[in-house]
Order: sequence, then structure tokens, then C-alpha cells
Amino acid sequence: MYHKKRAQTYDCGLDLVGEILYGKWKIRLLYFINEGHIRPGQLQKKIPEATRRVLNVQLNELENHELISKTIFPVLPPKVEYRLTELGQTLIPLILSIGLWGDKHEERLREILKKTNEQM
Repeated sequence: MYHKKRAQTYDCGLDLVGEILYGKWKIRLLYFINEGHIRPGQLQKKIPEATRRVLNVQLNELENHELISKTIFPVLPPKVEYRLTELGQTLIPLILSIGLWGDKHEERLREILKKTNEQM
């Protein structure tokens, strides 16, 4: 696993949130787990552009940060389910608000991203 070479300083709440939620798929994973997609295969189908490895890494990080919990059932083949913790549930209103903001400004944001990608 990757370990940072320099110790992080967290000067404010935004630094803490950024550290906890940094990862391309974490917000979507939290959203989909909240929506009831709790098995790894279900999450993979909801985010097909992400590799299974990356999803597993980010799910493990969310678990380590106590935003989700993992239950492993003692059956063959192994069955795993994820649930939001109480702390993870407190993020859902924020995630929904961010999604609504994105929907409200979708056209402008798409134009900005298109322009940015053309400049690269």
C-alpha cells in the first residue's frame, strides 16, 4: 500500500475532508452504497469504468476511515456486503447537494470541461 513520504498537516476541516474523500470513485461509492448497491459486483456494474482493484482499494480506505462497514459471510463462494456507518450516513445530504449543484450547472460545467480538455 502507498504511504506518504511527508507527514500531512491538517489545518482545517477542508483538509480533513479532502484527505478522507480523496479518490476518484469514493463519493460515488458512498452514494451507491446508500442507494442499496451493497455487493462488490453491484458496485462494479454501477461504475464500469473503474477497475475492480481500484474499487477494492477505495472501499478499503472508506472502511479504514469508518465511513462504511464490511460484512463477510462465511459461505462459499465468499459473500461480502458494505453498509454506511453512522458517520458515513452524515455525508449523504452533502453528496446529494453536490449532485444537485452539478445538475443545475451541468451545461456550463460540460462547456468548461470541453474547453479545458481542448487546451491540453
